[in-house]
Amino acid sequence: MTIPSNYQELPADLPIPVDDGATRHLIGMRLPDLALQATNGKTINLGEIKKKLVIYCYPMTGQPNVPLPEGWDQIPGARGCTPQSCSFRDHYQELGDLGAEVIGLSVQTTQYQKEMADRLHLPFPVVSDVQYAFQKALNLPTFEAAGMTLLKRVTLIANQGVIEAVHYPIFPSDSDAPWVVQYLKTHA
Repeated sequence: MTIPSNYQELPADLPIPVDDGATRHLIGMRLPDLALQATNGKTINLGEIKKKLVIYCYPMTGQPNVPLPEGWDQIPGARGCTPQSCSFRDHYQELGDLGAEVIGLSVQTTQYQKEMADRLHLPFPVVSDVQYAFQKALNLPTFEAAGMTLLKRVTLIANQGVIEAVHYPIFPSDSDAPWVVQYLKTHA
């Protein structure tokens, strides 16, 4: 296992994920009525949020001085969770001005996510789908790494609790927030 020197920079030679069709069923689906624990100490039911909602789902963030799983950089789309989160942080005001609420989602524990959210100064909550309830309800794509089942990187844009747009596959990861901004501007 290698420890990356900077989680916010992406290596130049990452494999590019391809569209495997694993999200084609999502547009028009209702967000599930599930309460998930968030990094802000609250329980958030994504299905109850009626305004424009951006949910960016990501595999897992690395932690300082902790090696990434063996072969992580060879898994298409795995690397880049920290740059993706930082991009949403940096575009947060603009997304809010466009009427969208932002929430991150992964299958890590809330405690694991809270360390990342605090370290990166995220102004929005990240929710834990540690029981895979959200993933199963929407049949979100996953992959296996180091004995863990992780979410593939996918971003959902919902309005009134219904998914209206899906960004998948996402590459590079820090291009996700600008994609969402552009989508919201052209679909106001």
